[in-house]
Amino acid sequence: MIEDYAWIALVLAVFPAVVGAINLALVRGPAGRAPADALVSILIPARNEAANIADCLDHALRQLEARVEVIVMDDGSTDGTAEIVRRFAARDGRVRLLAAPPLPEGWSGKMHACMALAAAARGSHFLFIDADVRLEPMAAAMLAGHATRHRLALVSGVPRQRILTWGEGVTVPMINLLLIGYLPGGGRAFTRHPGLAAGCGQMMLFERRAYEAVGGHGAVRATLHDGLTLTRLLRQRGHRTEIVQGSGIARCRMYRGFNEAWGGFLKNAREGMATPIGLPVWTVVLAGAHLWPFFLLPAWQAVVALALTFALRIAITLRTGEPAWTIPLHPAAVVVALAIQWTALVRVLMGRKEGWKGRAYAAPEAP
Repeated sequence: MIEDYAWIALVLAVFPAVVGAINLALVRGPAGRAPADALVSILIPARNEAANIADCLDHALRQLEARVEVIVMDDGSTDGTAEIVRRFAARDGRVRLLAAPPLPEGWSGKMHACMALAAAARGSHFLFIDADVRLEPMAAAMLAGHATRHRLALVSGVPRQRILTWGEGVTVPMINLLLIGYLPGGGRAFTRHPGLAAGCGQMMLFERRAYEAVGGHGAVRATLHDGLTLTRLLRQRGHRTEIVQGSGIARCRMYRGFNEAWGGFLKNAREGMATPIGLPVWTVVLAGAHLWPFFLLPAWQAVVALALTFALRIAITLRTGEPAWTIPLHPAAVVVALAIQWTALVRVLMGRKEGWKGRAYAAPEAP
């Protein structure tokens, strides 16, 4: 009986190892030069980002080989965010500060701010970034160049994640593990099916005409996860989208500590794998490959399964630039990820609201 279970665990471990190896070979950084007439609008929704916004603007304004404008949407901040942006705007004409209109019924705050940013932008390309993202000097040029060269409506990438606490170490690395180890094709444009689409809401560059053609963020106004929903919408309407390796062009510290990470991932889980049908499957897939083998030792199949899962995690860590000290935390990261997803599902089924930055959002209807 144990040997049968060990074979199942090995099969479940082989799948992400193979998918991950292929994706690591396929996914590369953006390649191309921005067209001479391109203008990249760097669009930053900001709500209580006084600790982040100055450094974010510093990096956004250092862009090379691409003309840029930088627009910040102050979304009801109470911590001095707007005043910091005003000081930048006073000394650099490329910076504009806007105040978000009142939030209408049925919109999430970030989607409403992003839609208003797009309406104010003058660029041929819209580069949406979070206030905690730090762009490298060639980021805008390379993303716009890649979109133009490959005729893409959207180019997105996961920035290099700065992880400084154990709480971040058992949560944040799961982003790249799931993207690289479990998404066939890794979000590359040749995987045209909407179900194989992916994007990272921290850094998304849109070709303006395609963005406007599908209705932009207004078409997904209630979502909390535009990296997934807007990317799928673009593919459904016949547009090409692509994930590139983002660690070389941007960096980001998503959360500070376990509590903040738990809350952040909890809100996104509602539109990810936390569904009544999908989550039991994901639980078997993830736990079976990454946790179950520990209980089946010393069966050789369990040893090989663990070797494959840790080899995958090491390869992803090296490629994405995440800290090596997070690798031994990998089993705990899988446990925490599943705990977040199950918590989110229970809250959805109960109709509970999720809060983020002082706002509460009703749970979506259960599938």
